Amino acid sequence: MRRLSTMAAFAATSGLVLCLVAGPASAQQAASGEPAMAAASGPNDLLNATLWMQRAVEYKANCLAIYALGRVRLDAALADKTASALDQSDAGDKPPAIILDLDETVIDNSAYEAGLVTTNSDYSSKTWDAWTKAEDAKAVPGSLDFLKYADSKGVKVFYVTNRNADQEDATRANMKALGYPMGGNVDTFLMNKEKPDWTSDKTTRRDFVARDYRVVEMFGDNFGDFTGKSSGSIDERQAAFETLKDHFGKDWFMLANPTYGSWESSAFGNDYKLSNDKKRAMKVEALQPWTPKQP
Repeated sequence: MRRLSTMAAFAATSGLVLCLVAGPASAQQAASGEPAMAAASGPNDLLNATLWMQRAVEYKANCLAIYALGRVRLDAALADKTASALDQSDAGDKPPAIILDLDETVIDNSAYEAGLVTTNSDYSSKTWDAWTKAEDAKAVPGSLDFLKYADSKGVKVFYVTNRNADQEDATRANMKALGYPMGGNVDTFLMNKEKPDWTSDKTTRRDFVARDYRVVEMFGDNFGDFTGKSSGSIDERQAAFETLKDHFGKDWFMLANPTYGSWESSAFGNDYKLSNDKKRAMKVEALQPWTPKQP
């Protein structure tokens, strides 16, 4: 009921009306007293991606594999006092730490994305804020067990997230309820805008952790969770990736997120002011299709 209440509030915030849908499903929901959401009336680019993240065992298997590999690599990094995911020259005498993004890396916001699909609406800071304050995000498969293991090994777990500073209390409460390591007497939640130089570019926050800790691993769902070179065109991102790719699977670990990220915005020039139709046309133009040879 909490999730349904959250999505009803989401729809109201968007200025949308949810209607009961005729059929067996709505009859069952009516009997239970639960409201039903109307099906979207038009195309939404999030549909397949969100369905995959919520319902596909393939997605869950991918997450479990990433965190299982992270555990193996963590043991190796703890045994090697010089190992660092940030190539720190002074890492040897510092205690170990892990840096992780939160959304779609540690906690799952696919219910919010599903709300965008079922109401045929777009992301907005207002509805996103309502979602974060609802404290209803779930654990990404494999993340909780892995982070409990890391914590048991004396590794400090830092969450470097682009959730805003005014969303920290709700985020902490959500994470605590799920059972994640909370950092003890160390503030391990490093939020966007928490300090003047803590922007959506996470470089300054990674450097902040590296001052006192040996960063042995990093986890994210976006190139920007690992490097400040994530912006720019598709070709510029590819060039940056080529110089950094040896980290992946060793001390950098990427979770799959087909719903949003800099991979998508780079295709439409990172111009969010464009219409959805224009963005979609530019994404189609960025594809590299196979064309059958003419006889």
